[in-house]
Amino acid sequence: MSDAPAVRSRFTKQAGNHGGTGYPQLRLLALVACGTRTLIDAVFGPTTTGETTYAPLLLRSLHPGMILLADRNFGAKDLLADIAATGADVLVRLKIGRKLAVLRRLPDGSYLSMLGALRVRIIECEITIITPAGRRTGVYRLATTLLDHRHYPAGELITLYHQRWQIETAYLELKSSILGGRVLRARTATGVEQEVYALLVTYQLLRTAMADATTTRADIDPDRASFSIAWQTARDQLIQAANVITDTTVDLVGTIGRHVLANLMPDRRLRACPRIVKRAISKYQARGPNIDRTNYKATVRIDILAGEPPGPPTKVSN
Repeated sequence: MSDAPAVRSRFTKQAGNHGGTGYPQLRLLALVACGTRTLIDAVFGPTTTGETTYAPLLLRSLHPGMILLADRNFGAKDLLADIAATGADVLVRLKIGRKLAVLRRLPDGSYLSMLGALRVRIIECEITIITPAGRRTGVYRLATTLLDHRHYPAGELITLYHQRWQIETAYLELKSSILGGRVLRARTATGVEQEVYALLVTYQLLRTAMADATTTRADIDPDRASFSIAWQTARDQLIQAANVITDTTVDLVGTIGRHVLANLMPDRRLRACPRIVKRAISKYQARGPNIDRTNYKATVRIDILAGEPPGPPTKVSN
């Protein structure tokens, strides 16, 4: 966002080893539907407030019948208890080094335990990603309020948890696709808030149009809808001033839907890319020109760990 003094009065710059960020930043936390990636709720504010402080503000949008997928940062026992109190279920990743009591082993390899006063089911597994360049193995520990192993097998919950990464794509579309790498233009704190809401509304309108289009075809997974196509179509309609004459039919959503359906992406294939720093802040910390940036086709093997809870792993893949 703008580096104007009025903006810095509310939104601060992030500190760092090389003098910090060039612009003030804000922290945005969102609830996103995994299937359509539409927004359910969102909160934002200064980065001086952490994610776990913003998270309780989103509990207003949780209700029975929902399963909340969350990463390790949200594994605090009090927050999980508050989520469960809404009637929604939760599936969250926990840190491996956390000490948990094994109350009862279940046939699928999971076990019952307690996080504070909340009764949970723990699933520990080893996930191996195999590519032509080799293999990487990581140990995952998941906690869930879905206690019935017959209705919710451990293997299915492990596969479901992978859908949490849908929100990372949503953040990318907000920051990169719509903004195009540009900073927010507002020069006051109030203007920044208005601009963020406009950004969220734009994203939601596009995602709604995409969801409406894909639901007309039972054979199409919403994942195949291209956000870039939807965004570019809407942008072109505005630039060309299409449908602004009063005696024409305004069909912006229909236009977006038709372009999305005509330019569907192929079914997603499992691919993996080594996690690296794409752009080093300092040339002296760069890892050299021989970094493998190839995006490999991959297969995944999941092994549920039914023995004693594992110790800290030597390698962890996120």
